[in-house]
Amino acid sequence: MIKYILSFLLSILTFIFSEEVSTSRRNAITEAIELVGPAVASINVEQHVRSIPYDPFFSFMFPNDIFPMKSSGSGVIISPDGFLLTNYHVIENADNVTVTLPGGEEYQAEIIGSDKISDLALLKLAGTKFPYAELGSSDDLIIGEWVIALGNPFELFSVSNKPSASIGIISAINMDFGMQESGKVFQDMIQTDAAINPGNSGGPLVNALGKVIGINTFIYRDSDMNRNSTGIGFAIPIKNAERIAKELRTTGEVDRRVFTGLYVQPLNEKVANYLDAPFVKGVVILDIAKSSPADKFGLERGDIILTFNGIEVNNPMDIKRILYEYDIRAGDWVRLDIYRNRLHKKIKMKLAKVD
Repeated sequence: MIKYILSFLLSILTFIFSEEVSTSRRNAITEAIELVGPAVASINVEQHVRSIPYDPFFSFMFPNDIFPMKSSGSGVIISPDGFLLTNYHVIENADNVTVTLPGGEEYQAEIIGSDKISDLALLKLAGTKFPYAELGSSDDLIIGEWVIALGNPFELFSVSNKPSASIGIISAINMDFGMQESGKVFQDMIQTDAAINPGNSGGPLVNALGKVIGINTFIYRDSDMNRNSTGIGFAIPIKNAERIAKELRTTGEVDRRVFTGLYVQPLNEKVANYLDAPFVKGVVILDIAKSSPADKFGLERGDIILTFNGIEVNNPMDIKRILYEYDIRAGDWVRLDIYRNRLHKKIKMKLAKVD
């Protein structure tokens, strides 16, 4: 008898539980949006742009006009004292920046600092006790895990005073695009199929735990005419963004000046023969500054540098490009593969600040 009663009670509990589950619409995604949503902002930018006449004759007859232009983007508050992270291209050349928070409250934003190369900027809102998003880790991302893109696509924030959300997965990680024609460098990017549209730039990419793992930055376009989402979007990993934000908060700029003490030139056939090198590739060290990192860590005149931090180099600009593209700074260690006296050697060198 007791067995039947327990079985009956269990069936009732199972029915109740299944009904709760089936009627509940709450899940990890909705909870993540509720956690981060209050910290997502609409960024409205005013610029004054000078018109460029098509015909030089008319530019002489009629001076160029300066006219106002407005644009918008997204951002995310990362501290209770009102520091807000966004893309550089969202606030580029801004004369005035207004930030709208969920609920419609508006603030004038101060640009603390910006960095074109990383395409990041740090803003400050006057006040305290702001809702802010918790930063997660971009070091342990899983391809296929759920993510949410939050922001202000097509200025829809102004309709409801709330950020729009789209969901997708992490499609790929460590996507390297190198230095662009604009001077921006996109390395280690997170690829997602969460819809990212014009206006989403600067907004957070959030994992299912409600933590920011990236800053939405650009989308893949199959043509210059198509500005809408193609299901292939890219975000700056939050580890990289957080490093830049800390520097901007401290100094207002990012200092990428480094000192190696190396003076090099491309290796040619004549020099290769003189150095008894069985190849014509790499760069040869012409001179080394005294007490420089190159001097301290054992490099010598006549050494042929084949790779710099694992990447082949064939002219002096290659070294500079590697430093920029991989955000290598003073205090960082680099690896060099060199050729000296018919032997291959590996040397580690710690970069120094420019005095």
